[in-house]
Amino acid sequence: MTDRIHPGQGPGTAGPGPDGAGFTYHGAEPELIVVARAEVRLRVGADGVRSASGADTSALAMFLTDEQIALEPLFGREDRPARVPQGTSREALPDLSRFYRVRGGGERAPELSARLAALPEVETAYVKPGAVPASLTGRDEETIKRLKEGAPATPDYTGRQGHLRPAPEGVDAFWAWLRPGGSGEGVTVIDVEGAWQLGHEDLAEKLAGIVVGNPVQDLAWRNHGTAVLGIIGGDRDAKGITGVAPEAVTAAASVQGIGTAAAIHAAAERLSSGDIVLVELHRPGPRFDFQDRDDQAGYLPVEWWPDDFAAIRWATARGVLVVAAAGNGGESLDDALYERRPEGFPQDWRNPFNPSNEPSGAVLVGAGAPPPGTHGRDHGPDRSRLAFSNYGSRVDAQGWGHETTTTGGFWDRAGDLQGGAEEIAWYTDTFSGTSAAAPLVAGALASLQGILKAAGQEPMAPERARALLRSTGSPQQDAPGRPASQRIGSRPDIKAAVTRLMPSTVGTGQAERYWDELLPYPHELPPRLRLFVAGAWRNLNDPAPDVRQAVHAAFAAGRPDIRVWFSDDEVVGLVVAG
Repeated sequence: MTDRIHPGQGPGTAGPGPDGAGFTYHGAEPELIVVARAEVRLRVGADGVRSASGADTSALAMFLTDEQIALEPLFGREDRPARVPQGTSREALPDLSRFYRVRGGGERAPELSARLAALPEVETAYVKPGAVPASLTGRDEETIKRLKEGAPATPDYTGRQGHLRPAPEGVDAFWAWLRPGGSGEGVTVIDVEGAWQLGHEDLAEKLAGIVVGNPVQDLAWRNHGTAVLGIIGGDRDAKGITGVAPEAVTAAASVQGIGTAAAIHAAAERLSSGDIVLVELHRPGPRFDFQDRDDQAGYLPVEWWPDDFAAIRWATARGVLVVAAAGNGGESLDDALYERRPEGFPQDWRNPFNPSNEPSGAVLVGAGAPPPGTHGRDHGPDRSRLAFSNYGSRVDAQGWGHETTTTGGFWDRAGDLQGGAEEIAWYTDTFSGTSAAAPLVAGALASLQGILKAAGQEPMAPERARALLRSTGSPQQDAPGRPASQRIGSRPDIKAAVTRLMPSTVGTGQAERYWDELLPYPHELPPRLRLFVAGAWRNLNDPAPDVRQAVHAAFAAGRPDIRVWFSDDEVVGLVVAG
């Protein structure tokens, strides 16, 4: 285990909030969670509490009556049969029937948790701080038309979305869109957080609405959720931005009123194997005694809490991919602090950040710096860890943690890229945090799942997805005071991932002719080096100067020996011998 390294000064050290000051989200609700003893087989209904095993529940019933509070099953009725995908044993799924949420109690939650934990029917009880974003209703087409009438047309902002470009700058969504399924066809992504502007003009094609929960009535929450949906599934048209997987179906699950674990579980229940749940939340951890902080220091991914872990583990055991923000706490998740079981956690709890323990199965995403000069700003070396990002051996991959261009406004204000009176036409250039990084990874995974489905192959299971992200992609880079050993993983590279997933789609051959296309037609295409291999022309887009020169020299010598690897008409690798 390593010690926590406190954020330093210099490029990339500012947090994701306005002027680097962090966020203060309103409306986040603490949750009082009760874990019943397994042998009691507790059941809660309209007539009160009872035991399916015949145990005495009178002490619990009396306590609930005296305190005027109620229990509700966190994951639905305890005896409700869960849908188990073919090939998944029930033993592989966590027992969700033991978890309950307390209704009522308010500010007395800490006192009530201690007293509940002392009851014979209860194993333990604990209070979870309110979860906040780690950075309203259905569409009314007539309202949208009326609001936009007379307003200037939204420009095309895709040129500002560097995260879509080829690796290492982006995830190479441009390449994916040219492949069957590469736009996320046949994949559904549900975003778990608090609020969204579902009437946004650039979220009209594939947005399915809210599947569970009630949105938080707060502009900062709404801007956050709108930005996330835009990164994943913004419409592919002539205006605004485009999502990484614009043909994926997106939907929303609000935590308000039901809590994080129940929202994750409800979202996963609505999905099929290979679909994606995105968790865009984090909460205060033990570093600062679970206290809310404007700078978000010490905040952790939600899987550290037992009920959230159980919900995520249940989802991934069923084949649903869960992608989660690693959090903006500036923490080493390898720190020995996270080995200590907090008061109130069950005795069998184990630190989920420790690779030796059972994993939740979620893809955990850290925040990396975009290429220097993006939008005229410099946050440190490309793909280096941003100082606010949590890091450690548990983190699987990274995405852009600053300068992400997407739908929605700036924090609790109108859009900084495009504002105005109409919220449905706001855009931002500065969405940031692990909340910006996670949907970029989720979008890349949706693209990959779509490609697999289009090829008639099974979509990736969670374990395979995590392994793929760890073995491919553009590697993390060092920054002053933030070496690559502070792991946030690689930035996804869809093209490289497809080559690893589907090696049968990659052909090889020797180049017979070449054409250096410095001015391609149409002009929107990048400069290309075209090589005639295996009976067809293959394209190497934006060739590096040394590669271009080596190919020129080989053919000029009259004895070219150029071995080429290609997928369809794209060159994915070459070697110039001699």
